This record gives sequence, C-alpha cells and structure tokens, in this order.
Amino acid sequence: MRGYDEVYRHSITDPAGFWGAAAAAVHWHKKWDAVLSGEAPFQRWFAGGELNTCYNALDVHADGGRGGQLALIYDSAVTGRLKTFTYAELRERVARFAGALAAHGVGRGDRVIVYMPMTPQAVVAMLACARLGAVHSVVFGGFAADELAVRIDDCKPKLVVSASCGIEPGRVVEYKPLLDAAIARARHKPSACIILQRPQARAELTRGRDFDWKEEMDAAKPHDCVPVAATDPLYILYTSGTTGAPKGVVRDNGGHAVALKWSMKNIYDVDPGEVFWAASDVGWVVGHSYIVYAPLFNGNTTVLFEGKPVGTPDAGAFWRVIAQHRVKSLFTAPTAFRAIKKEDPDGGLVEKHDLSSLQSLFLAGERTDPDTLHWARDKLGVPVIDHWWQTETGWSICANCLGLGALPVKDGSPSKPAPGWDLRAVDADGGALAAGAVGALVAKLPLPPGTFPALWGARERFVESYFKTFPGHYETADAGYIDDDGYVFVMARTDDIINVAGHRLSTGAMEEVLAAHPDVAECAVTGVADALKGQVPLGFLVLNANCKRGEEEIVTEAVRMVRDKIGPVAAFKQAAVVPRLPKTRSGKILRATMRKIADGEEWKMPATIDDPKILDEIGAALRGIGYARKG
Repeated sequence: MRGYDEVYRHSITDPAGFWGAAAAAVHWHKKWDAVLSGEAPFQRWFAGGELNTCYNALDVHADGGRGGQLALIYDSAVTGRLKTFTYAELRERVARFAGALAAHGVGRGDRVIVYMPMTPQAVVAMLACARLGAVHSVVFGGFAADELAVRIDDCKPKLVVSASCGIEPGRVVEYKPLLDAAIARARHKPSACIILQRPQARAELTRGRDFDWKEEMDAAKPHDCVPVAATDPLYILYTSGTTGAPKGVVRDNGGHAVALKWSMKNIYDVDPGEVFWAASDVGWVVGHSYIVYAPLFNGNTTVLFEGKPVGTPDAGAFWRVIAQHRVKSLFTAPTAFRAIKKEDPDGGLVEKHDLSSLQSLFLAGERTDPDTLHWARDKLGVPVIDHWWQTETGWSICANCLGLGALPVKDGSPSKPAPGWDLRAVDADGGALAAGAVGALVAKLPLPPGTFPALWGARERFVESYFKTFPGHYETADAGYIDDDGYVFVMARTDDIINVAGHRLSTGAMEEVLAAHPDVAECAVTGVADALKGQVPLGFLVLNANCKRGEEEIVTEAVRMVRDKIGPVAAFKQAAVVPRLPKTRSGKILRATMRKIADGEEWKMPATIDDPKILDEIGAALRGIGYARKG
C-alpha cells in the first residue's frame, strides 16, 4: 500500500494522471475526452465523459452481486421506526419514483426542490432525480417560508417534493403550510408538488398542484438511468447561513462520483459491505456526500438517523445506534459530542453499549477543540479524526487519511491536506507565510474533482467570492497556519480574527483554552467593540449539566487560563455564562450575531438558526455583564 506522502505527491505533481486512475473505479457509459480541461477558475474534470450517478450508487451493486446486501438503514428515534432496504429494494423504489417524476414532465436538466425530513423518501427523491439526469436542490426541512421562496426563485424547480411534517423532540413541525406560503411568495411557480403524508400530521393537498406520494408510487412505472455529461450538474445546495441572494453551490456528476468513491477507502478506511454512519441531515453537504452518495458508491450500508445526539431519548442515542447496527465509522459534528459531553460528562452511558464494531470517529463542521477530541478518544477508545471541509468543497480539504496509513494526531489540527489539495497560508497580499504564521488559508488551482465548478446562475459572483482576492487560488475564508511538519491548523473564519490594539488574534485559540476548563461543556469567543483597543475578546461559556460551582468563580478561572496560555496581549477579561450557544441547524455557532448583540447593533434573525429563543437568552446574559445596550 502506498503511504500518504507518496499518494499526496502524485496528486499534486500529476493531477490528471492521479484522478484519471481513480476514475477507473467508476462506471462510465462513455469515457472522457480529457481528465482536466479549461482555464482557471473554470476548469472541468472528465469533460466528454458520460455516466449516471444513480447507476453508480445502486445499479452497479444491485446487478453486481450486492442486491441482497443492506444499502440503507432508517433508524427513527423520534418515531420508534426502523426500516431497512437492500440495494435491490432501494433501486426498485428509486426507479419507480423516477418514473413518477418523469410522468410530471421532469427530465434531464430540470430542477427539483426536495424539502423533506430525515426519511427514506428524501434519499429516494435525491437518487431518483440523479437517475433522470434532473438536478435536485435539497432545502433543509422546516426552513422558513421566505428562505424557501428565495431558493424557488433562484433555481426555478419544475417540481417540489415535500412531506406533511417533520418531527423534532417533543414537537411536530408542519411543512405544508410553510411550503404553501413559500410558493405564494415566490415569483416562480412549480408545476406540481409530491407530498409524503406522515401519520403525525396529515396535510391538506391543493387540487391540481399537489399529489400524494403513495398514490404516485403505486401508479408509477420504473424508469431506467439516463446517461448525462460528467460536467452536467447533479445538484444545487445553498450555503448555510445565507442571507439576501443565496449562493447555490453546484456539484457536477463526474468529478463528484470519482472523488467521493475514492474518499471512502482512502480517507475513512471502510470497505464495501461495512456500515458507515454520517450523523448529519440530508439538507447539509455532509448528508449529501456521506449519508447518500459516497457510501452507496462504495457499496457500504449507510445509516439514516432521524433523531438528536441528546434527548432521543438521552445522551446515549449515538451509542445505541452504533451498537445496534454495528457501525464501523461514525462521522458527525464536534457540536454533537459537546452536547453529549455536557449531559454525560463522565461517559456513563457509553459503558452500557457494545461499541466493539466502531473503529474510527470523524469530526467536521466546526473546529474540534482538543478537550472534546480527548473526551471522545478516552471514552470510545478509537482514533478521533478532526477533518476540515466546506459546502463548496464537497469533501475533505484536510484529513488524516486512515486508508493511506494513519498519521500521528496533533491536537487542534485536521492533519495534512488531502490528496489533490495544494494548500498554503498567505498574507493579505497573497505572499507565502513562514511555518506557524497565521494567515488566510488558500488552495492553489486546480481544485480537485468533487468540488464546485460554479455557483448556480452566478458566474461573476463565483469569481468575486472565491477567486478574486488571491488570483490562481481558492479563498477558503478560513484563517490558520501550517506548521513545520505540514500540519494545518484552522483557527477561525477570516472574519473571526480580531484586532486587539494592533495585534491580530485568533478567537479559535482562545476557545481552545476555555474548552479545557473542567466545568465548561461548550464555548465561543467573539470580538466586541472597545474604545481604547478597537476590539477585545468576549467569551461565552456553557457549563456542564452537573456543575454545582458558582459562575463568577468559573469565569475568573477561565479568564486566568486565557491570560496564562495566550498572554495579557489577548486582553481577555470577561465572559458570560449562557444556557446554550446559538447555532445554525448544521451546528455552526453564530458568532457574528452574538457580536452584534453584544455591541448593541441592529441584527437580523438568521434564517438557519436552530432555536430563535436562544438569542433572547444571550441578550439577557450580556446585559447582565454590561453589554447589549444600545446608545
């Protein structure tokens, strides 16, 4: 087996040769004319090639000896339902739903919005679109009507697939009224909607526009796979946290299939037939890449979990799923483990389950603080791999590639760049920085396959947002440094680097210190306005559920820890204890919103926030320490 260094070097010195060889693992209806072609930043992978993504996800296995193997395990902790699908069964359902879509006039290149909860029908809808060569755009279920309307107007879907409701712990969220309101507000009107009726809340259907999922499936005829160009779009996914005009990240068919199939063995070290679980949502990029597509490309069994890390029914939910389904590798967000650690800091619930099948844990979505990493590693006894990627990239920028031989772990680092990623740390002028110096993290073009070739309908914005600041490079908008050994440290978004009296300081470094406090379950740091220093850091602390100590004492200790570890230059003097942190539904902490509240600025309710009431709690806590006052 070739090790990481050799594989990485090959990918950088000969990207066409490297990815051309990887593409041999994918089924092509027609081979490409060129592995890589075009001018930066509009280069394309596998131009001239033809394939079908659904064929590579299902038909290859159903017809190739894995028809009886489990493809999908649906585990709903919120309803108590468990249902499994073999590759043959999943293909049959997908082919029939593709026929239902085709009966409504959906064909190659048409857009379909999927506005669904975490049910098997969401996966079926995505794969059915791919089977027809249609372009799906999954919108997180329960998203506000205004935001859904904006996405309808941007991608102009021929049809919407939705459900009567989603289910959260303790409540039912009716989707149909939100969908109706969105269509009423949108300028573009989809010709039809197919609605999955769930027993928890039945929806009233609009005659002539809305159709029942079950009735459509019963009447449908199975549809074959439609070959499409490798450079044709597979899906549009709008970036989380979007305000105003959304950014529709486009993923193509060819490069996506090649990169994601390659990643399953080389990064996650899972083989066909093994169980892989990405504890995310199909509305986010992790759900696209590692619930639906990559595991199925690789012949794995993938888990679709409808539930939460805590509260369905307790902080042992993840351990129950791993034990029951014999999961080999788990991929989730650090915020999930911080929630589990907060409720069960001693890890007592871990010991109640047989986790012998688990061989690795991968974390991404937010920077993994060393304290969370250590807790997970100590309790689970498996390698805990922090890796870094984005909606735009579709898969890892940096990762400890277990399939290429695990590298030593460095706390706070997602390891080294994944093969295909020529990563640099640069100053504001694009000049290379010395090892250890914090700057903007950028990737030299070409980007590897599986990333984004465009924003939907926004060619100029594509260049302006990602490639203009550092010509010839992709601007990740993350800041950090690369050490002498080539390990990358992602410290913060570039707008989370604060300027304290002329010193550029990383809020991520301060969060790392605060997270190490034994009573702190979760934390965030943001820069707030200061008349003397320009900005000063302000901490937000969420304490462990069983903490009995006084808040003032803990804050005093936390301030002292930052001063001891980072120094007086950080000017870290204050922190607010809050019940919880405001986050997007994908788990990202809303630091910019917290900063605006602290500074008394006008702020807009983020469209992707998981619970708006949290911001009232944040405001109250900040007023208690003298912030969040206007004038």
